[in-house]
Amino acid sequence: MFHPRRTLKALLLPLTAGLALTALPAQTAQAASTLTNGGFEADGAGAAVPSGWSEYGTAAASYSEAGGRSGGYRLSHWSSSAYKVETYQYLSGLANGSYKLTAWVRSGGGQNSAYIAVRNCGGTEQRTDLPVSASGWIRIVVPVNVTGNQCTISINSDANAGNWINVDDLTLTSGTSSTAIKGADISSLAKSEAKGGVYRTASGTTGDALSVLKSAGMNYARLKVWVNPADGYNNKARVLATAKRVKAQGMKLLVDFHYSDTWADPGHQTKPAAWAGHSYGQLRTDVYHHTYDVLNALKAQGTTADMVQVGNEINGGMLWSEGSTDNWTQLAGLLNSGYDAVKAVSSSTTVALHLAEGGDLEGTRWWFDNAVAKGVKFDVIGLSYYGYWHGTLYDFQTTLDDAATRYGKPVYVAETAYPFRLDSKDAHENIIDVSGELVPGYPASTTGQTRWMNDIASIVEAVPNGRGLGVFYWEATWTAVDGNGWDPTDPASGNGWENQALFGYDDRALPAMAWFRHR
Repeated sequence: MFHPRRTLKALLLPLTAGLALTALPAQTAQAASTLTNGGFEADGAGAAVPSGWSEYGTAAASYSEAGGRSGGYRLSHWSSSAYKVETYQYLSGLANGSYKLTAWVRSGGGQNSAYIAVRNCGGTEQRTDLPVSASGWIRIVVPVNVTGNQCTISINSDANAGNWINVDDLTLTSGTSSTAIKGADISSLAKSEAKGGVYRTASGTTGDALSVLKSAGMNYARLKVWVNPADGYNNKARVLATAKRVKAQGMKLLVDFHYSDTWADPGHQTKPAAWAGHSYGQLRTDVYHHTYDVLNALKAQGTTADMVQVGNEINGGMLWSEGSTDNWTQLAGLLNSGYDAVKAVSSSTTVALHLAEGGDLEGTRWWFDNAVAKGVKFDVIGLSYYGYWHGTLYDFQTTLDDAATRYGKPVYVAETAYPFRLDSKDAHENIIDVSGELVPGYPASTTGQTRWMNDIASIVEAVPNGRGLGVFYWEATWTAVDGNGWDPTDPASGNGWENQALFGYDDRALPAMAWFRHR
């Protein structure tokens, strides 16, 4: 249904590959100080060179057609044979300063490259790749600093036969965009190292994992806290030790309280054994004291937490059953106990509430509507989004944008990841291990993993009003190491995630670390 195709075949006749443009046409012909025909409405269907735009390359592969995001028409790139085409518009007479190009895009994927660029503005060209989204329109942005009073807006495809993109509703406005957080969860690192885990640079030099990640551009580390885990890792003492290393690298620190002795997620919110028989009133005190104790110890050693998650993936609440969403009044009390403890240690530490199911608009609204109605205090919203479980990229953008707008809070991706291969390195079956589980357009390869992370970061960057904070990768350092499995009570348990780490099976830094350099 969404496959674009030529609506006026006659236009193909004079535009054969042999007549494709071999040089950029004179740009001054289309010079303007504002973007012209950004919605591709001026010409109707079939315009090979839409009004205000120019073409370079396989011009027959670029045309306007029916089916706009708004209005009646859109720009499409498509051909039945391989093609390279650029649809561009030259702007002159611009006031110098910061600008942001916004575009709505769809793509069937498969291209060598498909991106929107802003170039010839006086500085470095800025690009944003088109995420693969065959049905829902995705908003992307490209910020640029204009210093030469001119700019070229450029829509590019280097594509194989049958690949397609749609573009619509381009606007160029003053402003900028970026993502402040380029983070990763490294909770597995200390135990990995203790069990013999090795980390290498891309060229193979053995090094400190945090140093390798920092040099790639990582600026924020996430560490989970369990109360009294069976293996003695991810507890207060271990978090304090790793926090010193994080801060020594100049990174910021997110502390993720699970309020459990083991994994807390939408299906598991088991109270710590030490709190098992406690009343609701005692649990509120437990949450406060535990939160305060860990954070105050971090502050005392000079590694104050920059952000704190009060609970981990608490879609169904936490500290079941007392803190279940079946009793919102009690859950609100527990969450506010955590908030108050964070602020008592450091008023400048950001408090986040973290849900899974990052593509579930209705579920996210239901949860935060209840939280707000019950007076729950929080500063930012974190969502886990795994594309193989939590809906499409369109669903994700819709939910993320809605959360930022509806609650007036900054948002971030607390967890996402993608596999760079499907086979296991250890004997434990990987959680994602067959191609049918993958997101269409994103193969289980180093390229697919890199594209996934850059596209997730682009969607966060495009959150309206600058409310997209950034992304945490989960779990960057959890490579396959004997003894560092998923179950803290079972030393023989394996790792189902090593194919989604940011270090490969040869322990080398993977190309996907390039996403840390996202704007």
